[in-house]
Amino acid sequence: MPITRFILLWWLVIFCTGYNAWAQGLMIRNYNVKDGLANATVYAAVQDKDGFIWFATPTGVSKFDGKRFRNYAKKDGLTDNDVVKLAADSRGRLWFFTLNGKLSFYDHTYIHNEENDSSLLFNSRSHYMQYAFEGDAGFVYFFNSNNRIVTYNGKKTEYDKRNIETDFFFMLRNSKAFRPLQKGFHVDNLSDPGNPAISFVCALPLDNESVDAIRNGPILMLRNSLFAYTPQKISCFFNGPDWGIKDDISNLCIDNDNLWVGTQRALYYIKGFFKGDRKVIKLLDNHNITSLLKDRDGNIWITTFGDGVYNIPYKNFYFSYLDNTNGLYSHSIFSIYKDKKTDLLMVGQNAGILNTIASNGVIRQFTLDTASGRNSLLSILPYKENEVLIGTDNGLVSFNTVTQRYAQLKAVKMLKDVDISPKGKIRIAAKNQVIALDDYMITDLDMIVTSIASVNDSLYYVGTNNGLYTCTDGTRKLKPAQSDSLRKLSIKDLKWIDGYLWIGTADQGIYVMHGDTLIKHLASANNLASDICQQLYYDGHQNLYVATNKGVSVINVKGQTITRNITSNDGLMSDDIRGVYYDDDILYIATSNGLCYFKGDHLPVDSVPPVIYLNNIRYGDSTYLPGDNFVHLYKRKASFEAEFGTIVFDLPELVEYQYNFSGDTTNGWVTTMSNIIPFPDLQPGNYKLMVRARKYKSDWSKPLNLNVNILPQWYQQWWARGILLLAGLLLILVVLRFIVKRIKQAEKRKTEYNRRIAELEAKALTNQMNPHFIFNSLNSVQHLILEKEEKQALNFLADFATLMRQMLNNSRKSYISLEEEIAFLTRYLELEKIRFAHSFTYHFIMEDTLKDYTIYIPPMIIQPIVENAIKHGLAPKSSAGYLEIRIEMVDDLLYCSVDDDGIGWDKSNSIKSSRLIKHESTALSVIKERLQIIKSFNGSVGKLEIIDKFKSGFGNKEGTLVEILIPIVKML
Repeated sequence: MPITRFILLWWLVIFCTGYNAWAQGLMIRNYNVKDGLANATVYAAVQDKDGFIWFATPTGVSKFDGKRFRNYAKKDGLTDNDVVKLAADSRGRLWFFTLNGKLSFYDHTYIHNEENDSSLLFNSRSHYMQYAFEGDAGFVYFFNSNNRIVTYNGKKTEYDKRNIETDFFFMLRNSKAFRPLQKGFHVDNLSDPGNPAISFVCALPLDNESVDAIRNGPILMLRNSLFAYTPQKISCFFNGPDWGIKDDISNLCIDNDNLWVGTQRALYYIKGFFKGDRKVIKLLDNHNITSLLKDRDGNIWITTFGDGVYNIPYKNFYFSYLDNTNGLYSHSIFSIYKDKKTDLLMVGQNAGILNTIASNGVIRQFTLDTASGRNSLLSILPYKENEVLIGTDNGLVSFNTVTQRYAQLKAVKMLKDVDISPKGKIRIAAKNQVIALDDYMITDLDMIVTSIASVNDSLYYVGTNNGLYTCTDGTRKLKPAQSDSLRKLSIKDLKWIDGYLWIGTADQGIYVMHGDTLIKHLASANNLASDICQQLYYDGHQNLYVATNKGVSVINVKGQTITRNITSNDGLMSDDIRGVYYDDDILYIATSNGLCYFKGDHLPVDSVPPVIYLNNIRYGDSTYLPGDNFVHLYKRKASFEAEFGTIVFDLPELVEYQYNFSGDTTNGWVTTMSNIIPFPDLQPGNYKLMVRARKYKSDWSKPLNLNVNILPQWYQQWWARGILLLAGLLLILVVLRFIVKRIKQAEKRKTEYNRRIAELEAKALTNQMNPHFIFNSLNSVQHLILEKEEKQALNFLADFATLMRQMLNNSRKSYISLEEEIAFLTRYLELEKIRFAHSFTYHFIMEDTLKDYTIYIPPMIIQPIVENAIKHGLAPKSSAGYLEIRIEMVDDLLYCSVDDDGIGWDKSNSIKSSRLIKHESTALSVIKERLQIIKSFNGSVGKLEIIDKFKSGFGNKEGTLVEILIPIVKML
């Protein structure tokens, strides 16, 4: 916000035999280059249709909303930086007058000129525009320095078709066709070719007809006089010398019943001019006033040559100010009192000074306390007829309001408070003592006494930095309050009102006590201006005024409620309040920066909501001009910011904003003091941003709406998202498939590895059985040789060699076909028949369905069973034996049974030697282990079972039945 400086100006000082004549001061705010103004020299000011104030300077123009200046120069579209005049028409266009005569205007956020708007092309012939008028249908007429009329109709700019030199009085006479866009006109003479009557005599007071002519018509400025113009008459209504104005009048402003007159040396304010008042206030002495403007809110704007812009807020006209610049000794004030009989206002200050202000405005100053150090006048109380008591830092003084003489009653060091009982007893609170004047003293207290309040002529309360006490003239001893909480308070002031004690504290706000009971506590949490209370003042009309370090709080003592707060935001000179006084509807407030007084019931409150506008939009690194709709393609991680502003010229720093991004006005409002609303990384979508504002004590404005449409990038479209999603899923499937494939391959390798190990183990177990067969076969050859059966032995060896070759081939395989296995077993059985002298016969029985398939089984898995049947079942038998081998399919397993009619399993075991038993059990365990290994790598479950037929229900049959289920591989 622009930094403003407030200055209290005093404007009329008349010295007369030691007396001062008091003049009202005004709070004036100054804006200059340091606040953002384009130049300290300002030629003109105007308010546009939207409410902005524009200032013309030698270095461009400034647009002001009350908080910030936006400057425009030639680079922004002006035809020249040196802009000397401004004019605002009813269509919202703001016209800029430059000495090169080229026209330009501001409309809809940018400046139109002849380069970007062909309707402004015009050869000015080095003549510049002086005044502007407006006609119907949007026509604008300019009167230039060559006394010619230039017409702008929205399509082109040209000289008036009359093509004659025309005095601007022609335009004034035809005001229905040429409505002036400025109030005042400088003239060198009053010679009007239309020859109206001219009156140079200022007839005062003004009649209603004259007032209407002045308010509604143009004003002519001739040197230091003002004339009202009508087509029938030119009448003087203000003659400068009659008002003490000797300089030529540069401009004027009409403010209700008041008249402002600017000259090259000062500004003059004639309050109540149109009511016949004759009081002139001289302002801004030694300032060259270039223009005056009253805006729509009633604020007065004063432009100067070299000193920037001055502003007087409208509400300051409700206040009057008094300090060392317009009559008082200093700006620091401690006490106020007004004597109703003499109408004498008394203002107590530091340095022991008492200011008296008579009803005629004459100010006198008296030094009541001449002691060194602190000697402020702390309190002024009515005492006797025509007499008041004044408490100072160093004693008690009486002052006669008629004779205006004073006398010291008692010297008291560090006096803090004075109170008078209903019958006139004076009691004083001073540092560590309580004094009942002319009666007694309570001294050497171990606390600081700050305040005193009389209940009656005997009983009174004493406030200290260590709590509340009571005392009577009878006991003359301070007694602590019964409430424990009151004993801990640091008390600043006490006030007894209609049976209630009001207690102002140093840091806890206000307490109210009735009898011995605390009944109320008011603090900043209850809207008290501050918890630091400096003085309590009761006006006798149910209002208690609490002076704090942050303004004045007004409390209704009957309802014990805070009714309002008055602060510098409302127009006070300072928030540091020392004292309050109320008289005849006038409220006087003493501050550390002067005295402020006003009609207490007419405190201005600006409840009209402010005008809110969109300043600009920022998205990412770019800034865009304001509009109702914002459409943009989505930017990744780009911040969207909307910057708003309000047109508020009084207390712009207190403007609050509320925004809603949901489009729902019932809830969701976010309150902020910042005028920049950020939305980081705004995602694609349609949004409705609503923003409203309120100024100090006003209602919320109507929401300003901004439609925001962030368009998605191609990859954010639904089809692109679908494609990306599908591609992502496919990628995930490919990755998963690859991972599963890798896992399967690893498992396959592991399974293959385990299978190879199992096969090697199976082959190793197979190789364990080969030595048994070889050993037995060689035994048979040996037996034949010993029996001299050489030929049979040779045949046996040949068949044995063939069998060994077949066995070696099969041992290298994991599986062999069933046909190969039967052929192998057949050859083996033939050899065994030779070895056992054909003591047994054998027979193979195969299921017919087995012939349809090629079946593979592990090699050498049936042979050990057949070998055991021959050797341990049939060989010990005394008669010929029979061996049957049955093969068939059972549930995808090969069922094989070896059935012999030998001596049987149990009988065979009983006659075996321990060595044979070990051999047999080893062979059977090998078969079982082979079946288990086969199960580990192909999952098929094999089975081996040995049955003694005699014991197992086969009747009287002897022999052994061995059943085995063998996992197979079956192929068509």
